[in-house]
Amino acid sequence: MERENSSAPAHETELERAVLNPLRKTTLPFWAAIAVLGALFAFSMGTLVRQWVLGLGVTGLNRPVYWGIYITNFVFFIGISHAGTLISAILRVTNAEWRRPITRVAEAITFFALILGAMQILLDLGRLDRVLNVVIFGRFQSPLLWDVTCISIYLLSSTLYLYLPMIPDLARMRDRMASAAAADVDGKKGFWSNWRYHLYRIMAVGWHGSAEQLRRLEKAIGLMAILIIPIAVSVHTVVSWIFGMMMQPMWHSTILGPYFVVGAIFSGIAMLFLFMTLIRKMWGLEKWIGAKQYNYLGILLLVMSVFWAYFTLSEYLTTGYGTLVHEQHVLQAKLSGEYAPWFYAMLLLNFFVPFAILIRRKGRTPVGTVIASAAIAVGMWIERFTIIAPTLTRPSLGYEKAVYTPSFTEIAITVGSLSLFAMLFLLFFKLFPAISIWEVEEGEHIAAVKRKAEELMAQPGPAIVAASVAGGPAGVPAGVPAQPLRNME
Repeated sequence: MERENSSAPAHETELERAVLNPLRKTTLPFWAAIAVLGALFAFSMGTLVRQWVLGLGVTGLNRPVYWGIYITNFVFFIGISHAGTLISAILRVTNAEWRRPITRVAEAITFFALILGAMQILLDLGRLDRVLNVVIFGRFQSPLLWDVTCISIYLLSSTLYLYLPMIPDLARMRDRMASAAAADVDGKKGFWSNWRYHLYRIMAVGWHGSAEQLRRLEKAIGLMAILIIPIAVSVHTVVSWIFGMMMQPMWHSTILGPYFVVGAIFSGIAMLFLFMTLIRKMWGLEKWIGAKQYNYLGILLLVMSVFWAYFTLSEYLTTGYGTLVHEQHVLQAKLSGEYAPWFYAMLLLNFFVPFAILIRRKGRTPVGTVIASAAIAVGMWIERFTIIAPTLTRPSLGYEKAVYTPSFTEIAITVGSLSLFAMLFLLFFKLFPAISIWEVEEGEHIAAVKRKAEELMAQPGPAIVAASVAGGPAGVPAGVPAQPLRNME
């Protein structure tokens, strides 16, 4: 392990040193963060064991409030999972060059958010064996079966979408550690002294960077980017169907599908801001995750905030002008009843705060976007809660009005889930590069070629002729074929 913590090779580029050094050495802030998150998770596990032993009665959930914080967490985590596969895929398909340093962070968020989202279902079931009922007794007509199917497909495709762009960087790590591994073999230190080298070697699947390998990889990534967009949209649409197919006030609505998808993208971008800023600060990646990413993503976040406000207004105006008694009761609980503080906090955090910050260019800075994103992350969790709890406390079928207050058990397990999410994210990037090195290098390469071409076109006519006679534009990096300028745009 000492060899892993040794200084970087002299031939490494600045980008390689910045991205790979956090993998070689561990700082005190990193261990402090892991210790705090681990302690919170361990405490939550104690409450979880208590729930498994005593049953779901310790949560306070009872008829008619059979869904509470756990389902709120489920919808929230599934929503922020759109940070990676959907956002990253759209930016990749549209060839947005500024995306390159942040795609891996986004895709990692998706992977871990889906895992934590699925765990919330298990928590709500109370008994793990009941999961088998979906498989054994599942019905094709059931939206729950479709939800499980879509999430499983989404998790599989997200894992593949995260892994494929990592292959060249895994091979790079394998090659960096090859000499240390050979020395250990000669010294008879064994497999575990260089387990990371063997991990990278296996995961790199024989990558050696040939043109054919690169062509196939880019084709596979492009195909996955196209396929994963409808998969991601379908997942949160199916979640909305679970609500919409129930004859419950303010759930039985066709607007829930796009409303949930917009909210998912909205919360996903906010979570991407928080985690990419964390990685940027802890890993020292300010040079590559900079003003351009914060400005463009900030504009996108602002647009999604306006979209969210529009869908929210449409939903509540429809209910407010309607005459359905049960829906009026739920609406009153949100506007002036016991859920009013939650409702107005949701509006403040999801629209007014981010709009006031992001509407100005100088607000789309690391500090401004983090403040706006933190507000949105809390606000979108509250939004999910205000969708679920008020409706269940005022059902339209079979039960009287109820009261639901989250129990200590639910709150503790929620804190533990969030801690586990952050801890898995940090540990992942302690093992794998936080920035896709080869993609950033490719982007810099393309930008250099484009600059040289523009410089050449600005020169007088004789210089262009001389360059063409010499075999192409002067200063073009070696190995790059001459391309028409229209292909470089």
